[in-house]
Amino acid sequence: MSLPLRPSFRDIPLYSPSKVKCGVDLSDNTNLFGVPPAAERVLRETAASLLSRYPVGYSQDLKKAVAAYAGVEPSQVTTGCGSDDVIDSTLRAFVEPGEAVAFQDPTFVMLPYLSKVNALRAAPVPLKPDFDIDVDGLLATGAKLIYVCTPNNPTGTVASRGALERLVDKAPGVVLLDEAYAEFARESHLDLAARPNVLVARTLSKAFGLAGMRVGYAVGHPTLIAEVEKARGPYKVTGLSERMAAAVLFEDVAWMKARAAESLAIRERLVAELQGLGLKTLPTEANFVMVPLPGAPAVAERMRQRDVNVRAFQGLTGIGDALRIGCGPWPMMEAALTALREALR
Repeated sequence: MSLPLRPSFRDIPLYSPSKVKCGVDLSDNTNLFGVPPAAERVLRETAASLLSRYPVGYSQDLKKAVAAYAGVEPSQVTTGCGSDDVIDSTLRAFVEPGEAVAFQDPTFVMLPYLSKVNALRAAPVPLKPDFDIDVDGLLATGAKLIYVCTPNNPTGTVASRGALERLVDKAPGVVLLDEAYAEFARESHLDLAARPNVLVARTLSKAFGLAGMRVGYAVGHPTLIAEVEKARGPYKVTGLSERMAAAVLFEDVAWMKARAAESLAIRERLVAELQGLGLKTLPTEANFVMVPLPGAPAVAERMRQRDVNVRAFQGLTGIGDALRIGCGPWPMMEAALTALREALR
């Protein structure tokens, strides 16, 4: 029997980065400094009866918590199962199949993946030599939706404020800013969400330490938010995830900021150690470091054999092969540096 499969799906591989179980895993850029106290309390106090009921359809309590944290109204917030779910919903809300979505290259690997899944035409635009976004190149695509990740994953580099403002002013459609790593950066651009054509997506998976609970959100004009909500659908955030996330946003912001500051101090120490090995790192404002390195996938495999997992990239535009190393407590970094030294021999 011939199955009615989508022809456009034939060349889409399953998103499955190398996740060999290692004692030290620095491949995901998540918070490795412990669990937010409020989340731990909610986990202890939540009744088992919660598990047999559907969560609230559109996460109203979580919207209120995000709004309080971001300094906006709940009508300006949408939530989802991680920020990648929010991005997926945004693509479906504003771009018809066959139309273009533009983005910097390289960028978050899920963006071109989700573009293919949604039958959109990917329009990648290389970063400029200084790693800023190429505003003219992005605008020249004519895309109805332009995606910018800043700090950018996997590079850690940032888009300049001037470039972002010019992009927002001239974009023919929606600009989606992915600020998954905003809590680590020197400058936030959340205020741009007040513009009628801008959505700013964020996550609680990184600085807030809730990667296992899968909570993301976006802030924007209520008209844009209403369209994303249609594409999102109900029940995207579990009842336990919503309770944890709301508690953390109300109670643990100071805890998060302290962990983020610790991560950044370790990042600077890591950069110095890598430079001591003769390696050049990209400028970063995230909780990870990108190291251009020929043969990076083979180096990463040798590191995994030494019980350390980092993320390897191959043939990135303008960069080539590279390792991305997340920042955790210093003993983990020492283990990673030892494994890297041995792998480079």
